[in-house]
Amino acid sequence: MSKGFIPPPYPYERLDKFKPLGQLHEGGLVDLSIGTPCDPPAPAVIAALSTSNSERGYPPSIGTDELRNAAQAWIQRKFEISINTAQIAACIGSKEFVATTPQWLKLRSPDRDTVLYPAVSYPTYEMGAILAGCRAVPVPMTPTGGLDTSAISSADAKRALMLWSNSPSNPTGALDNLSALASWGRANSVPVFSDECYVEFTWNRAPESILQHGLDGVVALHSLSKRSNLAGVRVGFYAGDSELVNYLKEVRKHVGMLVPGPAQAAAAVALGDDQYVLVQRDRYKHRLERLANVLAKWSGYNIEMPAGGFYLWFDAQDGWAFTEQLAREGGALVSPGDFYGSGRANNVRVAVVQPDDKIELVAKRLGVN
Repeated sequence: MSKGFIPPPYPYERLDKFKPLGQLHEGGLVDLSIGTPCDPPAPAVIAALSTSNSERGYPPSIGTDELRNAAQAWIQRKFEISINTAQIAACIGSKEFVATTPQWLKLRSPDRDTVLYPAVSYPTYEMGAILAGCRAVPVPMTPTGGLDTSAISSADAKRALMLWSNSPSNPTGALDNLSALASWGRANSVPVFSDECYVEFTWNRAPESILQHGLDGVVALHSLSKRSNLAGVRVGFYAGDSELVNYLKEVRKHVGMLVPGPAQAAAAVALGDDQYVLVQRDRYKHRLERLANVLAKWSGYNIEMPAGGFYLWFDAQDGWAFTEQLAREGGALVSPGDFYGSGRANNVRVAVVQPDDKIELVAKRLGVN
């Protein structure tokens, strides 16, 4: 009898063997391996979380009017796009949406079986395809870090349920050509799903959404985890093509995908607070610059600022060896590049999500001023 699906080890659990090395240092391990925000949410958001009185009843799966109106207003302010609230719905953070959407699209289009996703990306795009019983086909990257749609074969395009993009990219921070991706999707009748959870953190140009290039055939995915330090609250939303959004809204109702009421209330307040995001942007930019300088001086490697996001991504010749050495000498934990796609064994990803004093602690351990 053949065996069924056996889940692979969760990538970040492979780092557990290095954690004791960091704990040997005074002050303990400084974890830079996972993009978990460390800074506090705005006080008004915490107040909304605790005073909404919405914990008793079942919240609407598509999102409360308050949350969807806040998302609509944010999209209008941020991207100058007018979109009907009927084309916006809530999700339980962005990761579950990435992991489950291929299943629902396979039911919608049973004659298609392929999920296209960035060859360098965080693992859930591939895993979502696998969990749906689909072909996971990585799309090669351009020299600037975007998706090279010219490398997608006509056969794969005909079989594609969807194309995932991620801009700014996790792990590389690269910004993609979203206009070109939207055009490619329409030309090939492939829905394009644009994961934009880091969109508030772009360092050289204004934030961009795929929705700025028309709503037909595209869905943008957003999250409160990064912009508002609400990863533990698990709130996101998706918006775009009317038919796609309505289909997903109806399917997800049957599955019971419900963002808790208090979380929706907090998210509505957070989406209205642009000033707090500016403060958070400054924090991440400072940490990126400081840690890039520290690690470059210590290692001798070229470490550049990303175009977006809050990760440093660089060639360290051997990602696992670098990870172990940094854990031993600096007491810091980072992620080897092969977590994010085959052929990336030389790379390392560093999440600058620790407070300034922790980053300075690593600098002191490494002997860098």
